[in-house]
Amino acid sequence: MSNYRLGIDVGGTNTDAVVLAEDGEPLVSTKTETSEDITGGILTVFDDILSRGRVAVEEISQVMLGTTHCTNAIAERSGLSDVGVIRLGAPATASVMPMTEWPDELIDAIGDNVALLDGGHEYDGRLLNDLDETAVRSTVREFDGVDAFAVTSVFSPIREEHERRVKSIIREVTGEEVAVSLSHEIGNIGLIERENATILNAALTGVAERAADSFLSAMQQREVDATLYFARNDGTLMNLLQATRYPLFMVASGPANSIRGAAHLSGVQNGIVIDVGGTTTDVGVIREGFPRESSAATEIGNVKASFHLPDIVSLAIGGGSMVEDEESSVRVGPESVGRKLTELSRVFGGDVLTMTDVAAASGAVSIGHEPIDVSPDVIASVREHVREEITTAVTKLRSGPDPVPAVIVGGGSFLIPDDIEGISEIHRPDYYTTANAIGVATAQVSGQSDRLYDLDDRSRPEALSLAKQRAIDDAVKNGAEEESISVLSVEETPLTYLAENVVRIKVDVAGDLRQNRQTYQEVAE
Repeated sequence: MSNYRLGIDVGGTNTDAVVLAEDGEPLVSTKTETSEDITGGILTVFDDILSRGRVAVEEISQVMLGTTHCTNAIAERSGLSDVGVIRLGAPATASVMPMTEWPDELIDAIGDNVALLDGGHEYDGRLLNDLDETAVRSTVREFDGVDAFAVTSVFSPIREEHERRVKSIIREVTGEEVAVSLSHEIGNIGLIERENATILNAALTGVAERAADSFLSAMQQREVDATLYFARNDGTLMNLLQATRYPLFMVASGPANSIRGAAHLSGVQNGIVIDVGGTTTDVGVIREGFPRESSAATEIGNVKASFHLPDIVSLAIGGGSMVEDEESSVRVGPESVGRKLTELSRVFGGDVLTMTDVAAASGAVSIGHEPIDVSPDVIASVREHVREEITTAVTKLRSGPDPVPAVIVGGGSFLIPDDIEGISEIHRPDYYTTANAIGVATAQVSGQSDRLYDLDDRSRPEALSLAKQRAIDDAVKNGAEEESISVLSVEETPLTYLAENVVRIKVDVAGDLRQNRQTYQEVAE
């Protein structure tokens, strides 16, 4: 029996799906409008896939989902969990309390349950204050009714034992049902950004659990006996348990999926990806087949946070972008008809002029059922606007002066001209309209290791070897085929402020997903 992969990507406008054969070649793909409840769109594309007759339910062994659940929840301030925020760092960190610069509406959405307690460590690993376990227990009881806890200790990436002890106390008081996010598992050294990321992660745990339940339910309704995965924003996969534990890592997974899909379809391993959707265009960088990580400070929901995101420039250009022909100029976006394109756009009988209408009038695409007449001046102005916006994004993302190849994917790819400054060649591969679903279907499994090593106890090569092996072991535990695992990055940071000869080594690896089939019971366990 065949072992096929089904990749599903839920975007703001469309939900895409593709089935890949065991050799990675697409067998069948489809696209539909994203439904209000998201699950409906998943069932629609799944049923359409099966209706083609090329794939049977029992042949699907693995299903991967990229979803906007978490991104939308933060943007809309809806469905978030009530969070109990515990910072260990009194009194040294009292000058800037948790969530000081957060938008009021986001604080209202997760509750203002904040405690600053004794505990934490200095930058050199020395104890800042003893952990006051009595105060921790009292605080946990005072936060009765919260759905999740976010625990942040000063310099916990150096010494994490206080965070782990607080988690144990929370479990003793509340049981196993309440989610607990620990900052050393989420972000980097900086206290405020790491804490912010941890609070956001905790706030999203309920969203992730509901998304996982919906995903499971949809597959069970169609009697799919397959292993289920969620897409991460680094172009790799998480199992269901990891997705509910680290939902923040699903934020912005869509652009990462498109980059991975573009690399798979085109063979381009280093270059630019231009993903054109119904509402926005995401321009990103492929580096060795994976999304390049952003080095800039991350901001999500108007909150600065420390976690990894792909290096993306998002533009208000999409098939549904509204075009206004004003007296002295033509204005494009940022407003968009989004998933209502087939209702409101002129080529579909509506009365709103969109970029799809302009493209149809220019002959760039044949779409819709209504003839459309747009003046040559408007067509020229829109094309020039797109060219300028894309050129600016490419210039910002390129790491050197030499032109680089570009892969153009997404349902609105017809909007992008072929003559873009800084681009050496353009690829428009087959199945480009569902590159995001192909990206999640071909994604690998990641593994990480981030620890301190005393070089007085072992040599530097021994420390590096041990760090790599720990990352490989983590990837295998997550479902990777050990023989396929490769090292993506190694970061080595000497901690010169410590008295000992200590170095921090962070290793990221990824490998192909094992071709296994698990039952729902095995996934739950």
